[in-house]
Amino acid sequence: MAATEPFWALGLMSGTSLDGVDAALLRTDGHTIFEIGPDLTIPYDQHLRDLVRSTYGGGGPVVEAEKALTLAHAETVEMLLDNYGIARDSVEVVGFHGQTILHEPAEGRTVQIGDGDLLAARTGLLVVDDFRSADVAAGGEGAPLAPLFHAALAAGLSDAPAPLAVLNLGGVANVTWIAEPARGADSSLIAFDTGPANAVLDDWMAARRGLPYDADGRLALSGQVDEGRLTALLDNSYFRRLPPKSLDRGDFDAAPLEGLEIDDGTGGLDTLSDADGAATLAAFTAASVVRALAHLPAPPALWIACGGGRHNRAIMRSLETRLSASVVQAEAVGWHGDALEAQAFAFLAVRALRGLPLSIPETTGVGRPTLGGRIHTPPIA
Repeated sequence: MAATEPFWALGLMSGTSLDGVDAALLRTDGHTIFEIGPDLTIPYDQHLRDLVRSTYGGGGPVVEAEKALTLAHAETVEMLLDNYGIARDSVEVVGFHGQTILHEPAEGRTVQIGDGDLLAARTGLLVVDDFRSADVAAGGEGAPLAPLFHAALAAGLSDAPAPLAVLNLGGVANVTWIAEPARGADSSLIAFDTGPANAVLDDWMAARRGLPYDADGRLALSGQVDEGRLTALLDNSYFRRLPPKSLDRGDFDAAPLEGLEIDDGTGGLDTLSDADGAATLAAFTAASVVRALAHLPAPPALWIACGGGRHNRAIMRSLETRLSASVVQAEAVGWHGDALEAQAFAFLAVRALRGLPLSIPETTGVGRPTLGGRIHTPPIA
């Protein structure tokens, strides 16, 4: 391929919410996005979800989980190609993020499981993985990695207001602030994790209702926000740290919701209802984003929400109310919000092949623009 020729790349993403594998196709030269291809999401079955979750923190059956996770990704690649009649030889590279099971950049550690050699062998395609470790080794946060892609995507919007914010609501929430969207990756950028998005709420739903998440935010919408407990959740040093900064999925939990001592001399506990807890955690996501405004040069004129949290109506309503700004789902600007992270790793895989930086000081705090990615070649038949 020519050094600047755009080509098709396939991106794969498995987020900390463990919903499943997102796969998406993108035609790019690593600078400009020329065409968006089809995408799909294949949900994990409960066994695989539980298996992978048991490795969070870096323990448990990592080898078993890594193989099972990789095979699930390989099946997703095959389904995307088959479902849309895409010729295998038209795809030049697969960007394979894997699954983050430990993220401690302050300790110089980030761990994503996923076997790039196995994926290359199963799909017969060139694979790029290990996107984060070079940044962390160079002193960066290793996250978020999508900002350069967000900026390239924003360049394709006509009459996009400035500044613009892309808010990804996954297990953790992160923001990309783009000063001049029309300039794409040449614009000034700021990016960092704002706080939790779905992770703590999902854990609350699993513990209280035996459900993986609050579908459409229905339970949260039926409850009332406990402002005292919300204040307790926000009393966390993370929100006072200057960016760039990033989070591990487990850095926040619902402990402040679990029962406060009643000040009536009885020593009893004031237990929060399931609905009020869900409402409070949805508000916590939004309030965390509001705290992020203090670290931005100017308030965004528009917030574009992507990731699974945009489907939670309680989170979206709270964002609109607390930000006092326009907040829209990605689809309102012609983007597919469920596919953006997978598209981002297709984009980053092309950049890795072409020796372009995957992270910059303004997005991860790394000292200088940093390369990354590890290439896996499929075995010769």
